[in-house]
Amino acid sequence: MMSILMTLVQTAARFMPDAKRDPLIDSHGYVGKPLDRVDGHLKVTGGARFAAEYALDDMVYAEPVFSTISKGKVRRLDTSVAKRCPGVIAVLTPHDMPRLKAPTLVDFSKLDKIAASNLPVFQDDRVYWNGQAVALVVAETHEQAQEAATKVHVEYDIEDSNVSFDANKARATMPKDVLGEPPEIKIGDAEKNLAAAPVRVDAVYRSPYYSHSAIEPHATIAVWEGDDKITVFDSTQFVEGYRNSLAHVFGIKPENIRVLAPFVGGGFGGKAGFWWNTVLAVAAAKIVKRPVKFALSREGVFRIVGGRTIAEQRVAIGATVDGHVQSLIHTGVTATPSHARYAEQCTFPTRHLYATDALHIAQYVVDLDMVANTWMRAPGESIGTFAVESALDELAVELRMDPIDLRRNVEPKRDPTKDNEFSSRHLLEAYERGAAKFGWAARNPQPRSQRDGSWLIGQGVATAYYPVLRLPGAARVRVNADGIATIHTAANEMGMGVATSQLQHAADRLGVPLQCIEFNYGDSEMPSSPMAGGSCQTVSIVASVRAAVEKLHRELLKLEQQDPASPLKRAKYDDIVARDRGLFLASEPSRGATYVDILRRAGKQHVEAEGTSAMPMEMMKYSMASYGAQFCEVRVNDITGEVRIARWLGSFDCGTVLNPKTAMSQLRGGIIMGIGMALTEEVLVDDRSGRIMNASLAEYHVPVNLDVPHIDILFNDIPDPHTPLGAHGIGEIGITGVAAAIANAVYNATGKRIRSLPITLDKLL
Repeated sequence: MMSILMTLVQTAARFMPDAKRDPLIDSHGYVGKPLDRVDGHLKVTGGARFAAEYALDDMVYAEPVFSTISKGKVRRLDTSVAKRCPGVIAVLTPHDMPRLKAPTLVDFSKLDKIAASNLPVFQDDRVYWNGQAVALVVAETHEQAQEAATKVHVEYDIEDSNVSFDANKARATMPKDVLGEPPEIKIGDAEKNLAAAPVRVDAVYRSPYYSHSAIEPHATIAVWEGDDKITVFDSTQFVEGYRNSLAHVFGIKPENIRVLAPFVGGGFGGKAGFWWNTVLAVAAAKIVKRPVKFALSREGVFRIVGGRTIAEQRVAIGATVDGHVQSLIHTGVTATPSHARYAEQCTFPTRHLYATDALHIAQYVVDLDMVANTWMRAPGESIGTFAVESALDELAVELRMDPIDLRRNVEPKRDPTKDNEFSSRHLLEAYERGAAKFGWAARNPQPRSQRDGSWLIGQGVATAYYPVLRLPGAARVRVNADGIATIHTAANEMGMGVATSQLQHAADRLGVPLQCIEFNYGDSEMPSSPMAGGSCQTVSIVASVRAAVEKLHRELLKLEQQDPASPLKRAKYDDIVARDRGLFLASEPSRGATYVDILRRAGKQHVEAEGTSAMPMEMMKYSMASYGAQFCEVRVNDITGEVRIARWLGSFDCGTVLNPKTAMSQLRGGIIMGIGMALTEEVLVDDRSGRIMNASLAEYHVPVNLDVPHIDILFNDIPDPHTPLGAHGIGEIGITGVAAAIANAVYNATGKRIRSLPITLDKLL
C-alpha cells in the first residue's frame, strides 16, 4: 500500500508547477561569503557547554554494567557488594525499573520518533548482544559509580547465537523495503547482457563494521519536576525526536518533556538514533528522585551505541569496447539485528548515477545478535560508492580508457531508475574543473610506472554522490522595537556551522546587518525542525525561515499601511523588498519604512510570526542529488606496504554554497573520515562471542594530522533552481567516493586491486 501511495504522489508531483523562485537565489549579500563561525569563540574558549558539562544541584552519577555474552538470559545478578560501596545510592536492574513501553523504530513517513532499536529497555532478563547494559549503578560521584559497577556479579544462561557475518550471510533475506524504496530493481535482463558483453568486470567488495567515534561521547542529564515533567540535556542530533520517543516510552505528554542540546560534539548519525543511555538516565532520575548524569565512556559508546554495518557487495558491469555500458549489476548483503531491521542503502548511488541498457539492483540483510546498526555519515552511499566506483575503475582498466572519459560515456540524460528529470546535475563540469586543477592529464595509467625511491606513486579518481533531502519544519521570527531580530527553531549545531549560515540567510532575507540577528536553537520547546542528519537540516531551515519571514513581512506591511501617510499605503506584498533594516518599494528604493519606525508608530514592542515550510514535493518531481569528483594521489612503500595520501582535491557540484569557509570545513571533514574508512578504521568483532575487541580510540584508529594531506576543495557553485536558495546539504557528500579514489590510486601505484577495506599493509605485501 505504501509503495502504491508513493507512486501516486510521485506521479502527481510531476505535473505540479514548481514553487515560486526564491528572489534571493541569485543575490550576493551575506550568503556566499566565507564568514567565521559565530559560535567559534565560545567553543575555543570553553564557553560552549555540551550535554555532560551542565552542573545541576544535588546531581548524582550513573555507570552501566555490560553483558559479556551475545545471547541468553541473566540467571543471577548479585548487587549486594556494589550496594555497600561508598557513595552508592542505588543499583538498578530490570526488577527495579518502572514499566516502560518499548521504543518505536524510526518511521520514515513521519520521522517523529527515531529509535534505532525497538527492544524494551531494562524490562526483562534477556540479553540480545554482547555489551548490552544489564545493571546501572547510581552514586554520589562518577568515580564511586565506576568502582561499584565492577562489584556487580552477573551469571548467565547462555544460548546459541549468530554473530559471524561470514557464517550466516548465505541465509540473508531481502527486506521489505530499503528506506522506503524497493529492495530490488530490474530493468532489462542484466545477467544475460553481462554474459554477452565483450568486456566485463565482476567483483565482490567488502567493508567492515565502523564506529562514529565522535569527539564527544554520548551523555545525558535528566531531572524530573514532580511525576510528569522532565528536562533532559542530551547529546542528540534531534531534540524533537528524542522528546517524542521519551514521551512514548514513559507515557508522558510530549509537551511535558524538554530536551536541550544546543551544542553537540559531533554525531555523524550516531546521535540521531535514540539509545539506551537516555532512557536509563531518565528512569534512574525518576527512581532516585535526583538529577542523574549518565555519561558514557569511550568503551561504553562502542558497547551500547551501534555503528555502520559490515557489508559485502557484488558489482558486475558489461560494456562494449568503446565504453557503452550494456549491463550494471549491484547487489549487497548487510547485517542488522531483528530489533533494528535497518538495511543500509548501499545500492542507492548505483540507482541514479550511470546510464546502462540493463540494470539489476538487489539488497539483502542477515540478522545477527549484535548491537543495533545505525546511520553513519552518508549511510549506504559511502560504502556503496566504494563498490561501484572501484568497479567502474576496473572497467576503465579493461577498456584501456581514461576513467573520466568512461564516466562521460555513461552520463545519463534522465534518472536511470526513476526516469525523472534531474533538478540540477553538473557532475561533468566538476570533473573538468577538478581534472584541470589536479593535473589529471599528466597521470600515467600504467600501474607501477611512477616511483620515488622505494615509494610507488599513483593517482585515482571516483564520483561522489549523495541525495538532496528536505523535510518540512517550522521557524519563529521576531523583530523587536530596537531593530534586533531573533530566529527560533529546534535545530542542532554539531560542528557544521548551521548557526552561521542561517544567520547569513536571515540577514539577507530580513535586510538587516548580521550583528542585528540572534539565532536560537537546540531546544525542543522551539518550533519543530528536522534532525541534523541526512544533510537536510540547512535547506529545511532555510525553507521554514523563508516562510516565517514572509508572514512577518505581511504583518509588518499591514501595520505600516494603517498610517495614511505611509509610502507603502497602497503597496502589495510583491511590490516590496526587505533592505536597509526595513521594507521598501522595489520600484522606488527611496520609499519605505524601517522596522523600528513601523513598530514605533504602531505602538508595539515587537512583531513575530511562525512559518512552516511546504512538503518537499520537488523531491518527488525531480531526481535530486549532490555530486563530486574525488581526486587522490597516494604513495605506497614498495618494501613495507605503507600507504600515504600525498595529495587530495575534491571538486563538488552541490548547488549554492552558503558559506565557503564552513562548507570547505564540512567537505574536508568528510574526506578525512573517508581516508579513515579506507585505510585505518575497523571495528573488530570476535566471531565466537560477538564481543567488540577494540572498544577504544587507542585501538580503533581514526586518521590523525600526519595521515591527512592538504585538501583542495572546488565548488561549481551553480544554484539548483528547485531548492531553497538553490542550496544542497553538504554534510555527507564529502565522504562518498573517497575510499574508491584511494583504492583506485593504490592500484595505479602498485598494480594490486584491493577490494576489502581497510587497505592495510598485509594486503599490499
